[in-house]
Amino acid sequence: MSLAIDVRGLNKSFGDKRVVQDVSLQVEEGKICGFLGPNGSGKTTTLRLLCGLLTPDSGEGTALGLDIITQASQIKRRAGYMTQKFSLYEDLTIEENLQFSARVHGLDRRKQRVDQALERLGLAQRRRQLAGALSGGWKQRLALATATLHEPRLLLLDEPTAGVDPKARRTFWDEIHALSAEGLTVLVSTHYMDEAERCHEIAYISYGRLIARGTAEEVIARTQLITFNGEGPGLDRLAGEIGALPGVLTAAPFGQALHVSGTDRAALEAALAPYRRAPYRWAEVAPSLEDVFIRLMETSEDNYR
Repeated sequence: MSLAIDVRGLNKSFGDKRVVQDVSLQVEEGKICGFLGPNGSGKTTTLRLLCGLLTPDSGEGTALGLDIITQASQIKRRAGYMTQKFSLYEDLTIEENLQFSARVHGLDRRKQRVDQALERLGLAQRRRQLAGALSGGWKQRLALATATLHEPRLLLLDEPTAGVDPKARRTFWDEIHALSAEGLTVLVSTHYMDEAERCHEIAYISYGRLIARGTAEEVIARTQLITFNGEGPGLDRLAGEIGALPGVLTAAPFGQALHVSGTDRAALEAALAPYRRAPYRWAEVAPSLEDVFIRLMETSEDNYR
């Protein structure tokens, strides 16, 4: 097994706020790792530590076999980083943005690289369109083309599909899997559970601490959640009432249905007993990744309090 990311005990503070706390993470080459966690949990800071944009206060490790502290400049040249916010020049065309990026990175075969990127991401017909006039999905494609123009071996994506439509998200993920099949390692932060399920593995960080790691199936299994799905008129409106009962850890509406979870079967059954009358219908279901996500969020301590 060859590791593209292998870091241990990373810590980073800003002022008196410890944003990343003892984070250790390993990702194999060619794998797609989903990076999950609530807002303010330290995902962006961790990504920046891994690609050499920030230096950890303590900790050690490597990215692409290079030391994240002493060889950060080399990591920057071998990694691609796509930020949350579109950060390219809106008054330049798609092609001009790519040409500018190629010059900044001092790349050889600039025209060939730009042409290949335009074709690969379906941008060739729009090459002369101003970046500022693009929709969210097309901006996303341009940002990905720029982040991979120098043929990196590691790609770090910070919530890349926020605000784009489902079709654009699917197209984006198809391309990520194609890149992974060619050997590119991807660490991608996301809030979308369907995207997390498309990753080879996931890592869950909460308020600076890495608290879950593995495939989606492994993370779900470790929580030992027992989940019941309830349906019936107005049942979703009882989430607060049912969620406050002993034995219930989470009660989350899903449309007009209600997912109720706990780890003590007897206590959970007792809590639901008064609601097992008509017109309500209940069935035990496998916990979803979203059930687990909600559970992990509710059991995490907010370090901003």
